Amino acid sequence: MTKAGENPQIRYDEGCLAAHALNVIGDRWALLVVRELMFVPKRFQAIRAGLPGITASVLTRRIAQLSRCGVICRVPHGTSYALTESGRDLLPVLQAMCRWGAAHPGHDPRRFISPTALMISMTAMIGGGSDQDLAGFDFAEEKFTFRMGVNAPALVRAVDVIDAPFTLQGTGNALAHAVYGPSRLVDHIAGGLISVSGDMGAAQSFVDRFSLRQRGS
Repeated sequence: MTKAGENPQIRYDEGCLAAHALNVIGDRWALLVVRELMFVPKRFQAIRAGLPGITASVLTRRIAQLSRCGVICRVPHGTSYALTESGRDLLPVLQAMCRWGAAHPGHDPRRFISPTALMISMTAMIGGGSDQDLAGFDFAEEKFTFRMGVNAPALVRAVDVIDAPFTLQGTGNALAHAVYGPSRLVDHIAGGLISVSGDMGAAQSFVDRFSLRQRGS
């Protein structure tokens, strides 16, 4: 069995760096496990909740595999798992995949979207903003703040208590529709799909900056 930092099991017997990367994170579910840990450590069942369709046995194997390769680790003196620095370095990979996926036909936004998946997609599909734009997102079990800036990447933080000018509340799918869909926030609220507390005008201005289409396309 390989140890953390050692070479992974060889599936692609090539010297190509992309093939080497796929030897580490190319198994089914592996990169999505990384996605679910991107902003906060999670227990086994919390990871699984963000990955509908994965079995407990497969998740156990992926956690073991990613741990051996030094991508994730167990939180000291706890039962949660967290990304290592190597794992956190995969955020730009996930963002690039979001942008590529948005331009590729066949995406069905009606399928399950985890809170973390939405947050990562928003960091990839942001269209601009100011350093003062701060939003709160309340998914009940998970809470985040999202800060966008002109000269810096968007910053997402998992929080216990949201301190922001406004907070959007709902499920991953409901808030994805509110952020990316054509309807105004008041229509989503009227339909009982989401709720918004705080500055409604600032909230609408915030979500207007996101699009599933690249600017200029």
